[in-house]
Amino acid sequence: MGTVPTAADAHPAAALLLRQARLVDGDQPVDVLLRDGRVAAVGADLTAAAGPRATHVPLDGRWLMPGLWDAHVHLTQWALARRRLDVSSATSAAHAVSLVAAAPPPAPGTALVGFGFRDGLWPDVPTAALLDAAVGDVPVVLVSGDLHCAWVSTAGLRFLGVGSHPTGLLRESEWLPLQGAVDHVPDAVADALVDDASAAAAARGVVGVVDLEIADNVAVWRRRAADRPGRLRVRAGVWEEYLDRVVREDLHTGDTVAGLVTQGPLKVITDGSLNTRTAYCHDPYPGATGPNARGILAVPPSRLAPLMAHATRHGLRCAIHAIGDAANSLALDAFAASGATGSIEHAQLVSWADVERFASLGVVASVQPEHAMDDRDVADRHWAGRTDRAFAFGALHRAGVRLALGSDAPVAPLDPWVAADAAVTRSRDGRSPWHPEQALDRRAALESSVDGRGLVPVVGAPADLVVLDADPLIAPLRGMPVAGTLVGGAWTYRDL
Repeated sequence: MGTVPTAADAHPAAALLLRQARLVDGDQPVDVLLRDGRVAAVGADLTAAAGPRATHVPLDGRWLMPGLWDAHVHLTQWALARRRLDVSSATSAAHAVSLVAAAPPPAPGTALVGFGFRDGLWPDVPTAALLDAAVGDVPVVLVSGDLHCAWVSTAGLRFLGVGSHPTGLLRESEWLPLQGAVDHVPDAVADALVDDASAAAAARGVVGVVDLEIADNVAVWRRRAADRPGRLRVRAGVWEEYLDRVVREDLHTGDTVAGLVTQGPLKVITDGSLNTRTAYCHDPYPGATGPNARGILAVPPSRLAPLMAHATRHGLRCAIHAIGDAANSLALDAFAASGATGSIEHAQLVSWADVERFASLGVVASVQPEHAMDDRDVADRHWAGRTDRAFAFGALHRAGVRLALGSDAPVAPLDPWVAADAAVTRSRDGRSPWHPEQALDRRAALESSVDGRGLVPVVGAPADLVVLDADPLIAPLRGMPVAGTLVGGAWTYRDL
């Protein structure tokens, strides 16, 4: 079991010498010298270069590589979800109701909040009446695994301030503005939960995250940085409603906000999700009719491109949520029209022509491979005949598109080894690989998990490193044994 870093660990020594480390593709173990938060030297024997005051840590042949990043998280929601009723195993609405009925009742004045249901393949329909029959007047709010929907009891609707609803299943714009009612906890509580979740991430070798929480992230992370030293580097995304303040402060993407926190990209959600059948597609969903048969377009091109151009003029990259193939086409149009740089988040269904446009426009595909494992059966049903270009990591990589792997935690666990494994194997739980032609090779998956730093520590680079008990190019990726994590030369996790 790893140790919690001490106060001394939280501040890098004048020099830290990691002895006898194996590097990816290296023939012989080497020493790696860290000084002032950066990699100072890599060589066969750096004892003399380290000097007499250096702290020596023998790695005894363990592997050393740049630390891992998660390119898309909702860190507060992930921290909260780790404490909520888990209904992700539910195979039907009735099954989910049984899990709710067996849960301890909530404290007075609060709701019973669950997380993780996916109803895309359920044989029955989730309704408020089903929950009411099981729990009576208890407020229940079950958040879907993709965060785009909530299933709510009648008392839960009142708790959320919704007078009535025909089904109790709130989708997209009905639900997203209400998330704060269940996500809001006192700042001290949220910050402690986030610190605990960050410690768990550090134990998996994570050195940084792009936090796209739906919040005033600059203000939130300034508060957290003032209260305690950080365990992770954080790129704090900004939403349109908070953009004016970021512009007034002249914060550009990459500028330091506080401590380990830097300004992240502008985040915009343009469509829905697959499980909620709201991802905006060129073709309608099977059996769907009406104006939303192809999904929901939340931000039309006439608004998206000017917003992106505005952000670009003020030094911000853009992170555009697009899941359906039509949404991806329109997002790429907006990148071309605005001159923006940045990423499309998710890119779950793409047309073949748009694969090439990702490359020609230099747009990063920020993808979450574990979603492919969660959603393969839902995709086979609702994107029938199109799944050869769903979660098309291999095609994007072969076209020269830069990939950035993430989790979208809490949608998937904040563990980059899980994401890399899903990208490489296209399989989980012993099932046969799903569209293996879209797999990444192991090196490409790992290179897409280290924030573009390559797999070998480079002199002059930040000393953000992970120590492993197994060869990352050979050993199973899920459950990869992590022996230590350093951020800026300071231990954030240590088990050696």
